[in-house]
Amino acid sequence: MILMDGKKLASQIELDIMKEVQELSLRGITPSLAVILIGDDPASQTYVNMKSKACKRVGISSILHEIPSNISQDDLLTIINSLNNNETLDGILVQLPLPKHINTHEILESINPNKDVDGFHTHNSGRLHSGIEGFVPATPLGIMSLLSHYNIDVKGKDVCIVGASDIVGKPLSALMLNAGATISVCHILTKNLSFYTKNADIICVGVGKVNLIQKDMVKDGAIIVDIGINRLENGKIVGDVDFENVSQICSYITPVPGGVGPMTISSLLKNTIRSAKNRANKK
Repeated sequence: MILMDGKKLASQIELDIMKEVQELSLRGITPSLAVILIGDDPASQTYVNMKSKACKRVGISSILHEIPSNISQDDLLTIINSLNNNETLDGILVQLPLPKHINTHEILESINPNKDVDGFHTHNSGRLHSGIEGFVPATPLGIMSLLSHYNIDVKGKDVCIVGASDIVGKPLSALMLNAGATISVCHILTKNLSFYTKNADIICVGVGKVNLIQKDMVKDGAIIVDIGINRLENGKIVGDVDFENVSQICSYITPVPGGVGPMTISSLLKNTIRSAKNRANKK
């Protein structure tokens, strides 16, 4: 069994990004990312803090907009519009989830697609599903980068994706399909999950359920990508896979933490740099 070390790879990617930041600075461009955090959700604050620290490490300017949870949708749209019109900004990220009175779809649609470094706008989603270059959501992009780093070619592989979210499952299925994989996307209404996982060469799971994927649901030599993040009562962070037992029969597996998580952040940085390069080329 080989452990796919996302933390180590993400560190290598950050070194490359630092060089790109230096090159852009010579062209008068400082890559910049605006992050909108609404409310005081602890998990969201943690994620935003990690992204801000990563930006600081590589030299990307990170501007945090902390907004009270009772902000109206119109006021939030006004803020996003001002960021869209700020020519020195390369990326706009709205930390999810949003308060219930805010229409998430409308907010994500209001972001300039050229600054949509999260890849959630339907413009970028449509380009992804059509196999056209655009911004790709960071977690699926990080997963594909991690598999590539370990020389895992998904072409012709049977891939089971457990979880059909707009943020991870759906875009990941598009990336896999574009790369030549045969995909099965399972979700809460799937009748017999183990039927799909047992026949998969690669299993990608991210639904937030501890030990969802058990040893008897995995064939020998399968590749496991655990996207889940769950905090146990004792404070320990685990994924959606029974790591201790599944790791005994799989060929590759990602740890939690230290697997997909760091790759998500490095992919966000890569998207921001890409946007900054686009700005430099237009300049």
